[in-house]
Amino acid sequence: MLAENTSINPDRQSHERGFAVQAGPVFFLAAIFLLNFIARVILSPLLPTIETELAINHGQAGFFFFLISAGYLSGLLGSGFLSSRSSHRQTVLISGTGLGLALFLLAGSNSLWAMRVGLYALGLAAGLYMPSAIATITALVDQRHWGKAIAIHELAPNLAFFTGPFVAELFLRHSTWRAALGVLGGASVLITVLYFRFGQGGRFAGESPGSDAFGVLVRAPAFWIMLILFGMGVSSTVGIYAMLPVYLVSDRHVDASWANTLTALSRSYGPLFGMVGGWASDRLGPKRTMVVSLIVTGLLTLLLGFAADSWISAVVIIQPALAVWFFPAGFAALAVLAPPQARNLAVGFTIPFGYLIGGGAVPTFIGMMGDAKLFALGFTITGLLITAAGVLAMSLKLPASAKVSH
Repeated sequence: MLAENTSINPDRQSHERGFAVQAGPVFFLAAIFLLNFIARVILSPLLPTIETELAINHGQAGFFFFLISAGYLSGLLGSGFLSSRSSHRQTVLISGTGLGLALFLLAGSNSLWAMRVGLYALGLAAGLYMPSAIATITALVDQRHWGKAIAIHELAPNLAFFTGPFVAELFLRHSTWRAALGVLGGASVLITVLYFRFGQGGRFAGESPGSDAFGVLVRAPAFWIMLILFGMGVSSTVGIYAMLPVYLVSDRHVDASWANTLTALSRSYGPLFGMVGGWASDRLGPKRTMVVSLIVTGLLTLLLGFAADSWISAVVIIQPALAVWFFPAGFAALAVLAPPQARNLAVGFTIPFGYLIGGGAVPTFIGMMGDAKLFALGFTITGLLITAAGVLAMSLKLPASAKVSH
């Protein structure tokens, strides 16, 4: 097992402080993550309009998410090299400003190829953020509070899933999808600069992928299991969310506006359930929390494929109920697998494959199944894979420090 050495981390705070004081700086990072995530998921509710304007099919549209995920993979893999030569704080700045520039490029794109380049750049810039964010958070907050602190950070994707369709609908009614991306780009640059000037934490370098710490990490069997679990965890949230509006409109014949509203409502309780997931991770342990999350979500995802039209709205709303439990537990498990200086590597080499599978391959697969008139079967197969990952999580062996702590 990898030992934890907290003495080298200048951002490690005193164990005497309460969680409320330690958690304050996490909200600033959560705000950055919110824009980072909205920028990636807003494409889903905009997709029916973009399909029409660019005259592309479902498979080509699903491939957009693969491009974002491929860029995200590159960003995550490269984040260690960047943060090891600068600091986590500077890496967050580069990520946020790069994200804004990529959104500006997309907003001005007039061809399919320009869109593809912009989407890859969007994923690349977004991918630089997460390893440095997790390293910063776990340095600022005591380990006994990691689940709750990461749950605060995970408010961002849950809020993004909920607000994304409404933001998209607002711009589609009063402006264009291009304007939506341009405004998000400006907001991303602004909030990242404000964090760099006023935020706390991250004033230390990350570990390079060429270090000995990485070699120790990849020899741990739990690390490879986490790769698979994150792939299915992302599939249960981002992967399903990406193709859900198109599925509802084209296969279930739901009105486009109601499909976006329904998708948003399904994420309305995400922030609350995400916080409960953080509490569950601290109380039950990361392993048990991931098992429950994946198995329950996998079974509910199955229902998206074969539920009757009269029940599909209810199924859409309940499908992500426990999906949000996975990430506080998953990130806590990754953090305990690596020493503090190498946590950016644990995140940087797990999340990319998770998003490549769950945020890229799965939407592309579902889109191709849709083109073959087998949209529902695509969701059913995805549900089976998520359930199987929950069973696999039962075999995960984490260090003693990740056990349940009362």
